[in-house]
Amino acid sequence: MNGRFADRTDAGRALAEALVDYRGHPDVVVLGLPRGGVPVAKVVADAIGAPLDVVVVRKVGTPGQAELAMGAIASIAGTIVTIKNASILRQLADSDAAFERVAARERVELERRQREYRADRGPLDVAGKTVLVVDDGIATGATMKAAVLALKKARADRIVVAVPVGPADTCEELESLVDRVVCVWLPDPFWAVWQGYVDFSQTSDDEVRRLLAG
Repeated sequence: MNGRFADRTDAGRALAEALVDYRGHPDVVVLGLPRGGVPVAKVVADAIGAPLDVVVVRKVGTPGQAELAMGAIASIAGTIVTIKNASILRQLADSDAAFERVAARERVELERRQREYRADRGPLDVAGKTVLVVDDGIATGATMKAAVLALKKARADRIVVAVPVGPADTCEELESLVDRVVCVWLPDPFWAVWQGYVDFSQTSDDEVRRLLAG
């Protein structure tokens, strides 16, 4: 079945229902992964009464197959974390150089997005907090793993990965890294995140800024 969710707002409602236990807790913060995770995270944050912020993550795509992640980089509270996908890198010739070339470009974009989304606002302090890390879905989990490691370095107390759709094997892998994984739909077979949506149109920078400002 494709299109379980009408759009990211609908997916956010479904995810918020699965996270109802966190409603009203003063130590909970919600972080969305830009761009597509922010509309989902905004619905969750409003529903449970928690502050919203972003953790800026960039996929390091394979040359010629940009959607296939060689790894990812993330930034939070001034810390940049790099994750490498060893199983993908083993398949590439000159993999270290290929990774660094793409990662260098993505660091420039990561820094641009930090400035673009935050304006004059500093990041939320996640130290000692329960952090719900929200995306519109996961596939390999590379970007989510980078976000999780960044949050650990920022001394988050508890980390909950929360997504509307993803593959069972990736969710199981993430369970070993965080305190809890919440995934509303685990399609079998899993092809890509878009299969969970009727409308999976791209989220713009303007929309991300608007949601964070609101």
